Amino acid sequence: MKSHGIVHALTLAGALVASPALAEDRPLPEWLRGTWAMEHGSAWAEEVWTEPRGGMMLGIGREGFGPDVKSWELRRIQRKPDGSISYFAQPKGGTAVEFPMAVSSDAAIEFANAAHDFPQRIRYWREGQLLMTEVSRIDGSDAVRFNYRPVATGSEDGRPAAGATQSP
Repeated sequence: MKSHGIVHALTLAGALVASPALAEDRPLPEWLRGTWAMEHGSAWAEEVWTEPRGGMMLGIGREGFGPDVKSWELRRIQRKPDGSISYFAQPKGGTAVEFPMAVSSDAAIEFANAAHDFPQRIRYWREGQLLMTEVSRIDGSDAVRFNYRPVATGSEDGRPAAGATQSP
């Protein structure tokens, strides 16, 4: 059964690669930038990603239930000196764990690190205006998915745009 999952992952990888360009030639996922949120009952999650600059994108994420934050994480997608792209995750600001890019296209990117306990695979993709994320084991099992909607902040710094009026 595990070999079927690996074959599926390899098939998916082939489908996601949009061109014969090497991973080193792929741009950073500019389509990921922005503020994203999801709510399901009292459960919630948020992600914020900066635009690509200087070969990296910075991100933060947190999730919780009701008023409580259950977990938070610092994130970074970075082009390394050799030209490859990796995702670095720092749960609760701890030691960064690297996930090298496995595949990418114009609206999807996947990172994998089979040596990590969980997750081993991190996927981001767009479906229309929604940002979809999934973390799983390398074979796709134990998947946890988040469906984020864009959050309008009114301006780049999150404050209301100039000239915007606020209700009292």
